Amino acid sequence: MIAIIPVEGIGEVADGDDVAALVCAGAALLDGDVVVVAQKIVSKAEGRLVRVDPAQREAERGRLIREEATEVLARRGDVVIARTRHGFVCASAGVDASNVPLDALALLPLDPDASAARIRDGIRTQAGVEVGVIVADTFGRPWRIGQTNVAIGVAGLDPVRDERGRTDAYGMTLEATVVAVADELAGAAELVMGKADRVPVAVVRGHRLGHGGGTARDLIRPSEEDLFPRGIMDP
Repeated sequence: MIAIIPVEGIGEVADGDDVAALVCAGAALLDGDVVVVAQKIVSKAEGRLVRVDPAQREAERGRLIREEATEVLARRGDVVIARTRHGFVCASAGVDASNVPLDALALLPLDPDASAARIRDGIRTQAGVEVGVIVADTFGRPWRIGQTNVAIGVAGLDPVRDERGRTDAYGMTLEATVVAVADELAGAAELVMGKADRVPVAVVRGHRLGHGGGTARDLIRPSEEDLFPRGIMDP
């Protein structure tokens, strides 16, 4: 049975804060738990907020999007879909104006997998338990309405489950089934998290961590397999 537990009372996070310590203070963790941490508090703790003039916030956001994007894939009006240095394809190259002061904008962590590994190591040291950690961000999806959490950083759990070569209930060989486990866990955790509710961490209990050797990079589709390399470019 899977249980999803919100970690409340973390409060505002500042540059230099120990995210692992904040998690340990707010949650009674067990071996095998998966700790899902919102990207925003990781970015804040790692000094990835950029101070801007509130009167020029949108112009500054455009500048930061251009700096953070390695490639712009689609643009319509103010909406920009870009590839980041991490390989993520997302809106605004991850530059975010929500849940930050009006004189600031948030950038993605420089290396979310490394961020997840540091939080996991900190939890091991401070709480003495072995957990998996997911750094989650909210992404839109092609052809689907709404956003959902996805894993942009992973440590201590298998991010995908490859079922190719197995047989289904009718004896058919599975040829394309690779389950995005870390994304599913991130999305499930979002049910008890939320920007408006100020719950930036959740614990998923009851999931098997597996071998724990993968990272969020395992979830990025290689460009040669991408059927949708280009979107719409408004003039």
